[in-house]
Amino acid sequence: MKSPKGRIVAIGGNEDKGIAPSPEAVELKQPSHFFNQGILKRIHDELYGPGTRIEVITTATRFPEEVGNVYTDAFLKLGCDNVGILPLQDREDTVRPDYLERLRKTDCIMFSGGDQSRLPHVLLGTKALQIIRNRYEQEEMFLISGTSAGAMALSGLMINGSLERDPLLKGTVELRQGLGLLQQIIIDTHFVNRRRIPRLIEAVASTTSHIGIGLGEDTGILIRQNSCIETIGSGLVIIIDGRQVLRNNYQKAKAEEALCIENLILHVLPKGQSYHLASGEFSNC
Repeated sequence: MKSPKGRIVAIGGNEDKGIAPSPEAVELKQPSHFFNQGILKRIHDELYGPGTRIEVITTATRFPEEVGNVYTDAFLKLGCDNVGILPLQDREDTVRPDYLERLRKTDCIMFSGGDQSRLPHVLLGTKALQIIRNRYEQEEMFLISGTSAGAMALSGLMINGSLERDPLLKGTVELRQGLGLLQQIIIDTHFVNRRRIPRLIEAVASTTSHIGIGLGEDTGILIRQNSCIETIGSGLVIIIDGRQVLRNNYQKAKAEEALCIENLILHVLPKGQSYHLASGEFSNC
């Protein structure tokens, strides 16, 4: 299978959108200090100049107009005024000729946050997703981004939710089919802030051929060819690799039984560090 030519930016949620925290700065509508160095700026810079088109896909949220406007305003502050809101809110929307044409012509799509289960429910098996997948596989200048739920759904296997109980007991985490744009990866978001290391460990234990990637808030990864990831944003990326596990009781354990996993590998990547998925090593790729 050939590596996809396009790029993906997966974001852990709560990325800087240019609103400063101080009341005075908000009143004066001044962008935050780090906004011009942040994730949305990196997305803007990965594209190729004036007139670049970005479509914000709001499938995951119940408030498509409000969420879409937040991103159009943020990109406008960065100098990108060619941004649209594409409200693919149900399966009927995925066959609208005008929406499909917009997917064919845009340079970048961004999946908003919300409820990740809505994305495969609405998009799997549709012409809209096929256009997105084909362009990602074939076009070097095409970029896909997703934040929070929109990032989690990019993988073939995604975390759909978890139970609020003692962690690292079998059955805490629910996995289901995602959009399948990324392979052999499971993404979790709001990772450090919501203390989600245990649920990503269980997800990886359940399928050790996959690498777990935990994204902190205002933190993301730029993925090239489904093989090399670079940390962007202000926080940390945690990688949990189960491919060299020696002992793992997940398959034999009963529901709510404690998990036992030997030789699970964990990496921490701050901003600017890169990691090669195939080799499992830090890299300059």
